Amino acid sequence: MGDPRAPMVLFAGQSHPSLAEDIAGHVGVKLGDILVHNISSTETEVKLQESIRGKEVFIIQSGSKRVNNDVFELLTMVYACKTSSARKIVAVIPYLPYSKQCRMRRRACITSKLLAKLMCNAGINHLITMDLHQREIHGFFDCSVDNLRSSPFLLQYVLDNIPNYRECVMVAKHPSSTRRVSSYAERLRVNFAVVHGELKEEEEREVDGRTSPPPTPIHIGNGTLPIVAPATFACSFPTPIPPYQQKIKPSLSLVGSVQGKIAIMLDDIIDDVEPWCLLAGFLKEQGAQKVYAMAPHGILSGNALELINSSASLDQVVITNTVPLSNGLAMSPKIHVVDVSKMFAEAIRRIHNGESMSALFTNITED
Repeated sequence: MGDPRAPMVLFAGQSHPSLAEDIAGHVGVKLGDILVHNISSTETEVKLQESIRGKEVFIIQSGSKRVNNDVFELLTMVYACKTSSARKIVAVIPYLPYSKQCRMRRRACITSKLLAKLMCNAGINHLITMDLHQREIHGFFDCSVDNLRSSPFLLQYVLDNIPNYRECVMVAKHPSSTRRVSSYAERLRVNFAVVHGELKEEEEREVDGRTSPPPTPIHIGNGTLPIVAPATFACSFPTPIPPYQQKIKPSLSLVGSVQGKIAIMLDDIIDDVEPWCLLAGFLKEQGAQKVYAMAPHGILSGNALELINSSASLDQVVITNTVPLSNGLAMSPKIHVVDVSKMFAEAIRRIHNGESMSALFTNITED
């Protein structure tokens, strides 16, 4: 009886070709023949150069600084495979774009849910990603999701490259990342600290009407011209509704100690580098010997290279290769990139062979 498994094909988009080559090398297959390019009108065109009928297709496409182009390119590739009768389509997205837009803030929309719906409607049957910004993003997808962890690789980097790692202190940049930081600290058997308060002067709040007081009438001469009709309620209240209490964060403080220690700031994404540099200076003022910045996804937007190289407080930036770096960033002596392609290769192999994925999450908490 023949092998019931469908043949496997790996396709790569244009966002991160080096990572796709590394993953394919670990899997032991060559990347499939596909043409992905932009025509003269800047529209994305995808042409499959081989038959994928009845095959299991893995599409490797991460987020980069050309994020909107990467997203539509992925959707087009998925749809092309769907209409070419692929048996199963698995999207391998090391860094999921728009993952930070997963909550309703003021009058903004939850864009990550929109992206999830677009991907599922385009035709993906399974998603492999790494270190989602929030676990709740799982629920946005109408397909199975495997959220891999980079923590084994980042922890191994600490063990291999910091001889006196027992003198480290894991630092949470803000209280919301305490759970992730405490997980790393428990595995390294070290202490952790939490930064609390505002990093710099809070920007002026936008006046959007939600916390403004009731409108007052405008007096013109002897008459009164109301701005709007006063609010009415279906019933009367014996006591007035309590006013909204504005939240004011305290000045910057550190819960814990980094005196004479190596401080490792940890978060899931490094995008704007300036807050990291300012926090590094704050930790040096608190007595830290060295300050590292560590995160799975290094977007490093804007003038990140200039800020990192010129910072006297930030000693090293440790990231993984889920997001492609420009040549200047990749050559910086302060930036160290950890390869996680083996994790994605093993996930692809297990999914293709119908094996359990639990081994990839053994002793790893939901960071």
